[in-house]
Amino acid sequence: MNNIPVSRSWARPLILWLGFGFLYAPMLLLIVYSFNSSRLVTVWAGWSTQWYGELLADDMMMQAVGLSLTIAFFAASTAVVLGTVAGFVLTRIGRFRGENGFAFMITAPLVMPEVITGLSLLLLFVAMGDLIGWPAQRGMSTIWIAHVTFCTAYVAVVVSSRLRELDRSLEEAAMDLGARPLKVFFVITLPIIAPAIVAGWLLAFTLSLDDLVIASFVSGPNATTLPMVVFSSVRLGVSPKINALATIIILIVSLVTFVGWWLMARAEKRRAQEVAAARAA
Repeated sequence: MNNIPVSRSWARPLILWLGFGFLYAPMLLLIVYSFNSSRLVTVWAGWSTQWYGELLADDMMMQAVGLSLTIAFFAASTAVVLGTVAGFVLTRIGRFRGENGFAFMITAPLVMPEVITGLSLLLLFVAMGDLIGWPAQRGMSTIWIAHVTFCTAYVAVVVSSRLRELDRSLEEAAMDLGARPLKVFFVITLPIIAPAIVAGWLLAFTLSLDDLVIASFVSGPNATTLPMVVFSSVRLGVSPKINALATIIILIVSLVTFVGWWLMARAEKRRAQEVAAARAA
């Protein structure tokens, strides 16, 4: 019996570090090889930062980065608005005709293969172009619409799950004191579900920035996103510039994640202090 705690004491850290190694060792290796001076990504030839300079001098890559970031920002922002409204309808509005169909249509992009989604959107844009003349050609706007389509589903799921856990007595108390439903939403509900909204925005931003399949269907010759550029370059052979680009993205994402975690931890600590002070009073 005394050997059980001892075995667990070394087994758990071992499993933890093996899991971390499996997840993050490839990223660390990629970061190291981004400073490789060789043109062959698998052959180490010494330390160098030349690929970062060549990456910044690559106009096509920089334009793709700017386009992808722009589309991801606007797609995530629009998806947050639509997803929050959809989540509120699913959790706060009572039974209504077509409720099951509405819930199915909201969550359908979660399980729909990306090939099917991209092909259906392509046919939709072609049909709209023939009927009303818009879009005249596929580009940034069609990619943005396509990304909003599937990003809204993820935001709706995240926000609706938070709304279901929300204590409705807070909203009912505010309405009993004379607050209108719209004011209750902006003053009571929205601040409480703000972490879920931020999480939904970050998830939608990441999904939009990472999308390749759907963007390949709905993009045009004048709109090439970053995943499309990376995929086309990898097919011809992995360039060390891809390692440099991936390293920059990893560092930015890590920084944003750390800042977000720090802000949420500080807000949670402040909230706990306010609750403790209220109880003491």
